[in-house]
Amino acid sequence: MNAAARVADETFSQRAHAFARIHVGADSRALVANLDTHAELIDDGERSYPVSIDDGEAQDNAWVCSPRTTYGAYATEEALRYAPALLGAPIRAAGLGLDRWLRGARIDRAVAINNWWLSTNLYPRWRIGCAQRLLQGALQRWPGHAVWLRSLNRDDHADWLEECDRLGFLLIPSRQVYLFRDVAALAQRRHNLQIDLRLARKQPRRAGDGDIGGADYARIAWLYARLYMDRYSRCNPRYTEAFVRSWHRAGLLQLDGFRDEAGQLMCIAGIFRQGRTLTTPIVGYDTDQPQRLGLYRLLTATTFERAIASGDAINFSAGAAGFKRLRGGQPSIEYSAVYARHLPARTQRALGWLSALTRRAGVPIMRRFEL
Repeated sequence: MNAAARVADETFSQRAHAFARIHVGADSRALVANLDTHAELIDDGERSYPVSIDDGEAQDNAWVCSPRTTYGAYATEEALRYAPALLGAPIRAAGLGLDRWLRGARIDRAVAINNWWLSTNLYPRWRIGCAQRLLQGALQRWPGHAVWLRSLNRDDHADWLEECDRLGFLLIPSRQVYLFRDVAALAQRRHNLQIDLRLARKQPRRAGDGDIGGADYARIAWLYARLYMDRYSRCNPRYTEAFVRSWHRAGLLQLDGFRDEAGQLMCIAGIFRQGRTLTTPIVGYDTDQPQRLGLYRLLTATTFERAIASGDAINFSAGAAGFKRLRGGQPSIEYSAVYARHLPARTQRALGWLSALTRRAGVPIMRRFEL
């Protein structure tokens, strides 16, 4: 292993231990109000990873730790959003039936490796046998749970997916994310991105990472909830003021925003970094403000600026597909890899059916409607 790779592994593990100092042994609902889980660490012999452990008893858990919510309630919401109104009643009925079936199969009795309680989990560079060592360690410690790895896509994680496939993991598509490579080059070619960057440069009341603190944390949690909980879905994680404060102070979250004339934050982007990739799990703005202010464009521009300065790639997660495509985002199907060969037959059948359904029907729908 060369020096750069060693430093990257050490940095990843340091961040995992920073996560553990916040979350291990803590009440998860004090940090994420609608998340009932607990956290531990696991290692592959070279790096430490956070793990979420769920026993399948929690109700209405946020989708970042609950497969039942991801493929039940959240999927039903998405179907209702894009389907004709006449199909609303049958979709709701089917969603309730699916939720009961997944609950009966105990799909939420799960451990998720490298789960940072975020919509997008960023991975370290694959090393030979790392997935196998993680699987073995998880099966020894949690023999009655399915083992999950979320947020894998073939553009960034082909080696991870190939090893998981060899080990007997099922691949279950979850959503379509948008990836940005060589953002500096995109900024030269994409007119919409150029406009966004110019708009950000003109703002007189910018709040950089070092300017955030004190009462800002409660405001950030509120801005995030206005967008992700009130406008999008109650299945999203409801991050609290304590979460934002703890992650920011631990260096896990970089915050960029813009203030109004009174000094109050109007919009915020919270950036999570691993290696050479950025993602923005915290995005929020005051949705009552007029659209002409371009608050969503402003806060995404701050992430583009960081990527241009550092040469890093961006995984901008799912949602706002048209906006991201216009700025050069490349769509990529995201998968969860799940190992359940050691579990009861009903759980294996449910996961096998879910894998087949999402691959044969879900992926074509995501691609057809550019979700």
